[in-house]
Amino acid sequence: MNTQTLPPKPKVSIWKKIKRALIVLIIIAIYVWTFVGIEIEWDRALERISRNFGVVIPKLLSPDWSQLGKVSASMLETIFIAFAGTFMAAILALPLGFLAAQNMSGSKFIAGIGKWILSAIRAFPNLILAILFVVAVGVNAFAGVLAIAIGSIGMLGKLYSEVVESIDMKIVEAMEATGANKIQILFYGYLPQIIPEFLSYAIYRFEIDIRASSILGLVGAGGIGTMILFAANNREWNEMGLILLAIIIVVTVIDFFSARIRRKIV
Repeated sequence: MNTQTLPPKPKVSIWKKIKRALIVLIIIAIYVWTFVGIEIEWDRALERISRNFGVVIPKLLSPDWSQLGKVSASMLETIFIAFAGTFMAAILALPLGFLAAQNMSGSKFIAGIGKWILSAIRAFPNLILAILFVVAVGVNAFAGVLAIAIGSIGMLGKLYSEVVESIDMKIVEAMEATGANKIQILFYGYLPQIIPEFLSYAIYRFEIDIRASSILGLVGAGGIGTMILFAANNREWNEMGLILLAIIIVVTVIDFFSARIRRKIV
């Protein structure tokens, strides 16, 4: 009876072992330095957790169903904010995406400018943008739509540019060789290659924006976040439980259907 012998394990040099040990020690040191630096009062924190845990958690698990109408209306507004913001971003990101794609802009310098603009947009969190737009247009859902739209342009533009740069230029060159004009090349050479992935990324961004728009109401930008703020300030934990349940259900349902749609598109 033949027995198969496993190949010998490669020997790890002493320098690799030292390197791994140093990496682990550095990571541990960073964590220790972080917790020491923020000066957590562990005794007080544990005391508050033990005191409030038995009060808050049972109420969160007992939703106040009498507020279902208000919560549903606010959650619907949140979905509208996310959809309108994502739709605007998906359109506005197109020119920036083509600008940042070197094979479309025709210049590494111009493409670099486009990439820098997209990076600068991505540097601003949605909550900061929401605060700025609340000051600019007032306390309403439109401020949330603008915050979601601007915040999404950076990510979508970057992904669009990567898709455009991955275009199979041989198809375009073949169409040019056969005498196709610019419009024909656009509709039959470029768009069939980029539209499916553009739509997939826009839908994926919509999933992210549903979560992001849930907290914009904390600064007056509309949506379910306003109810979260009022419920937390008034210690209405039963109402907070219903709000959290609504967010979990909506996000889960949208994630499920958007994933199926994206699989069929790509």
